[in-house]
Amino acid sequence: MEELILQIEPRKEVGKSDVGKMRREGFVPAVVYGEGKKTEPVKISSHELFKFIHAHRLENVIINLMPKGASGKEKGKQVIIKEIQYHPVDGDIVHIDFHQLSLTKAIQVKVSVEARGDAVGVKAEGGVLEHNLWDIEIECLPTQIPPKFEVDVSNMKIGDVVHIKDMAFSPDIKVLHDPDTIVLSIVHPVKVEEAAAPEEAAAEAQEPEVIKKEKKEGEEGEAAPEEKKEEKKPQKEEKKGA
Repeated sequence: MEELILQIEPRKEVGKSDVGKMRREGFVPAVVYGEGKKTEPVKISSHELFKFIHAHRLENVIINLMPKGASGKEKGKQVIIKEIQYHPVDGDIVHIDFHQLSLTKAIQVKVSVEARGDAVGVKAEGGVLEHNLWDIEIECLPTQIPPKFEVDVSNMKIGDVVHIKDMAFSPDIKVLHDPDTIVLSIVHPVKVEEAAAPEEAAAEAQEPEVIKKEKKEGEEGEAAPEEKKEEKKPQKEEKKGA
């Protein structure tokens, strides 16, 4: 597992206005904490952090936090990134939580799962590869954390499933999931009905009402002349009798 160095500076700014000013001056606030250790506020150069993030992956990587200007003999703090907070609008990093480690004590982390290869069930049978579990939670020493778990899906067909118990793990790693938990599967594609179908059904449901309404109006219109004829009939009879 690679170890990376990131320079930090002590931070006195803790209030909202002070932290805002610090960010405008080109720094990102952070804290370093660990079991039985006092939380330490620090700050990192935004420029240095930007270069660091784009040069390395950050997930489950041990970082050596070194005070800026420290001599080569000085020891840093061995940490992993526990949380990164981003600005909701511009996406800039606004805060980082570092968890200080003991390299001789096991910790719990989540490691991502990556499917490798082209599944037969997808390319030949038209199935869909489903990631049922994207991250596997494990417990191990910080130095034993793998960068990721790879699963070869090349021979998987529709209906095939990969469980936790089907994967191979190092004896130094304790998996914290149920062995029967599904990690990956190949399933039949979901058939999507035509979007016009509901509209057609609605139109058919309304059509009899329209016809009925038109028919009713027609019947009422025809009834009017009959009534007039009946009214004129008595007048003719009276004239005949006269």
